[in-house]
Parts: sequence; C-alpha cells; structure tokens
Amino acid sequence: MRLRPVMGGSLSQHTPPYLGVILLPLLLLLQLDPMKAMENQAEIQEKANNFCSEETLNPSPYAASQCFLSCNRSTPKCKPEVIERFWIRKEEELANEKSPVRFLDESTVKATIHNVLVNSSQDFFFSISPSQVPVVLKQNETEAPNKVHLPRSLFERLSPKMNSVRVILMVINIGEGEIFKGSATGQKFSSSVLDNRMVGIRVGTEPIKDLQEPVEITFSHKQQHQNLQCVFWDISQGTAGDWKPTGCSTELRTNQTVCRCDHLTFFALLLKPVLDATTVKALIQISLVGCGTSLCFLLFTIILYFALRFTRERFKSEDAPKIHVALCISLVLLNFTFIINLKHTPPEQRVPCRAQGGIFHYFLLCCFTWMGIEAFHLYLLAIKIFNIYISHYFLKLSLVGWGLPFLVVLITGSTSSYGHYDIKDGANHTTLQLCWIENRTALYITVHGYFIVIFLFGGVVLSLVAWKIFHLRGSKAGKEQNQTWKGVITVLGLSCLVGGTWGLVLLTPIGLTIIYAFTLLNSLQGVFIFGWFTILFYPSLTGESSSSTAKSNPSNSASRE
Repeated sequence: MRLRPVMGGSLSQHTPPYLGVILLPLLLLLQLDPMKAMENQAEIQEKANNFCSEETLNPSPYAASQCFLSCNRSTPKCKPEVIERFWIRKEEELANEKSPVRFLDESTVKATIHNVLVNSSQDFFFSISPSQVPVVLKQNETEAPNKVHLPRSLFERLSPKMNSVRVILMVINIGEGEIFKGSATGQKFSSSVLDNRMVGIRVGTEPIKDLQEPVEITFSHKQQHQNLQCVFWDISQGTAGDWKPTGCSTELRTNQTVCRCDHLTFFALLLKPVLDATTVKALIQISLVGCGTSLCFLLFTIILYFALRFTRERFKSEDAPKIHVALCISLVLLNFTFIINLKHTPPEQRVPCRAQGGIFHYFLLCCFTWMGIEAFHLYLLAIKIFNIYISHYFLKLSLVGWGLPFLVVLITGSTSSYGHYDIKDGANHTTLQLCWIENRTALYITVHGYFIVIFLFGGVVLSLVAWKIFHLRGSKAGKEQNQTWKGVITVLGLSCLVGGTWGLVLLTPIGLTIIYAFTLLNSLQGVFIFGWFTILFYPSLTGESSSSTAKSNPSNSASRE
C-alpha cells in the first residue's frame, strides 16, 4: 500500500486519541505549578511568622532571617528572645565539623565558614560588608573600611589541641524591631545599635575569652559620632542576653570606630544618645517648674525696685539697681517665651514659626547682653574705680542692651535661619521640636559664639573682683577673720548677675549629671537674683549684715546720669 502525505485536515483528525489523555494531566500540572509555588511561599512565610513568636518549630535560616524584616516595633506577637536564641545556636552549629554549610547568603544574614590552620604564621583579616558574604582579605586588602582582624596568637593557643579549626564570620542586619536590642535599646527613643548591624565571630566549638591580643572589629559609618560604645552580646543577661561593654575598648576615628575585645561572640556599636525621650521629658518638667518659679521671683524683684524708688530719693539716681532690673525684665520675657515654646506645639506654617523663633532668640540675646553689661558695670566700679564718668550712662547701656540683640536677630532673620528645630536621639528620632534657629552656622555664631564672648568677659571680671575681695580679707585677717563667708556670698551673688549659672552649659558634654545641674540652676536664676537684690538693697529685711555686704560691693552706687 502506498503512503501519501497528508495535505489537509486538522491535527485532531490525525493525532492518536490516547495522546490527548496524556497531554491533559500535563497541562493541568503546568497550571497548578505556579499555584503550588505560591502556596509553598505562603506556607514558608507563615512558618516564619509562627517561628517569630514560637520556639516549637525548627525553621530554615531563610525563615528565621525573615523575622528581622517582619518583626518591627508594631508587631506584638514577635518574641525577640526566640530569634536571638536561634541565631546563637546556629552559630554553634556552624562551628561543628559535621555541618555541611559553607556560607549563608540571606537578605538579612550573611555568614561564611573557613577552615584555618592553627600553626599559621600570619594574622587573618575578613571583610564584613553588610551587603556581602564575609570573605578572607589578602595582605594588600587589609585597609578595607569594614573588617575583622584575628591575630595569629588566637590560633596559637589552640595548636596543642588541633591542627585546624573552623572560623565563622556572621553579619546580621537586626532590623528596626526589638531583636538583639537588649534592655539598653528596647525602648523607643533610647540607645540604638548603629546601622542595625551585628557581627558574630566564632573560632572552634569552645568559647574563647581572656585573649592576650584582642580581636579587632572595624565599623565604618557615614556620620561622625562621639557617643559610640563597643558592646558584646552577653547571653547570661536577661532571658536571652543583653549588650555589655565589658572586655571591649572603643577607638573613635574619622567615620570609623575600632572595637578591640578580649573574647569572641556577637559584637555591635551602641549609639548612646545624650538626650533620650525620658531625659528630655524630665528636663522639660524641671525647666517648667524652675522657670515658673523664677518668673514669680523676678516679678517680685521688679516690684521691690519700684517700691524702693518711691521710698528712697537717692535710689532713683543709682545705676546698679536699674541694670539689675533691666536684666530681670529680659529674664522675665525670656522665661515667658520659653514656657510658651515648650508648652505649645510649634505651628506647621513657617512664617509663624520663624517669628516665634526670632522673638525667643531676641530675648535670649538680651539676657546675654545685660549679663555682659553687669560685668562691664562691675569692672568700672570695682576694678577701674577712677575716671569712670560717662554722660547718659544708663541710656547708652539701654541702647546696647536692647539694640544690639535686635540687630543680630535682624541679620539672622534676613538669612532665613529661623524655623523648626528638632532635638533628636541616637536613633535619629525626634524627641523635641521647637521654633528656633534651624541653620547650624547661624546658631553657632549668634548663640554659642555670642554667649562665649559674654561669659569669658564676665568670668575675667568676676575673677578679678573675687581676688580683690579675698585679698583684702587676707590683709585684715586679724580684724575680720569671720567675714570670709560674706565675701563668698558677694562672689556668688555677682556670679548670678554675670551669668555664672549659664557657664555650666560648657560642661554638659561630661554627662547627664551636668545637664541636670545646668537645667536646675539656670532655671532658678531669677530666685538667686531676687535673693541678691534683697540682701543688697533691702537692709530693713537683712539688717546690718546687708549693709556690710553692700559696702564691700560698690556696684550699688555712682550715678552717671
């Protein structure tokens, strides 16, 4: 029989009938594969989510690494201690010679495992870039910005026991949640792990500590920080561990920090804020109470001044009380605007906020200027003494005291320097927002620089006056041996006038204790001025002692009108 090619007709007419039966399940299988893959992915994600809150499962490293992404501060079901214990055990498992794993390359976890000869004659360097699996660095690559330096002495101490040892380097992005945050970082606006990066180092299966030559971990960071601290994860603290600095030293470099530790475990850089939310809240409460109290006593001082003007004719011509009252008025205005700035949320519109910041800046500079005028007046009367007549003296002082700050504020405002000013913690969270100077250069020049000039001048004058007072006391030791305390009161009173309490701001980098002392003493400046004014000009309340104190301080006389 002759075979002829088929020239027409459909495929179904010439396809064996059983072929459709074979193709139909195949087509169905192809359609089901994407659905099954989606179901598997959802199942993996569900297992990961379940593991983040339960320790009954044994997830894969991928599932466990997802916890760093899914467990944030708004996920209450997550249990940080579960994930923390898992990765501590995982590092121990990787150190086991039977483990077939040679590296981990997950989105949040990068790890490498290397076998190292313990009799090596050189140190070992590993890169710890957050986005790459750690690798061994060659001798010409040891200047990498992020690296771990393992000294050869670490391996020499292992040589009697073994020929080679496993080295595990692990870099983990712990995310924004509470995993591996510890008690120091677990609260909002508290200390934070810099860049959320943690580095785990393990050599062999046994814990290594008390190293004679420390291991070095170099972290690079984009911004320069002064409040960084090298810490390690201490599993003996709390339920699963906590960050501790014991055994680690911190070396700050330009955009780099080197941690040197005498043991091996998980390490990180802890960014410790000077002002966290709790501290800011406490300082605000102290400031509000202190400024409110000062406001009342400053008003009492002004009332006493006008009472003395009506009862004492000679009091009207004295310059010293006028200068004191001008300082009191500037402090009243400053305290009042400061309380408003703290108690009310800054307006969102820029124009009202700029106006509020400019007014606050003006009254602050007025206070600084009148403190400088107090020092200048004290210099004329207590140091120069002779040939000090100046016509229209108080009028000229008023022009400087109220006019110079206005000129500075006018220039600052013309450069659009006022606006919303944020006080942030180490985690870059805003703990307080004010209407203030948002331009850092303008802030340093018109506030910091302005104050330092005034404070240094006042400090020099006060030192000279104190020397004269105690030098005179020393020359009359036989007659006035018991009068030293009066000189101390005089110096303390004058220090309040020239801004001595403000000088503590220069010591605030030392720590929170100085910050609290500055806030308390500075907010009570009005109380101290009221006490000084009463002792100096109200002898009916203080008796003879005030008269002798006033005599030792000539700043209550010498009219220049």
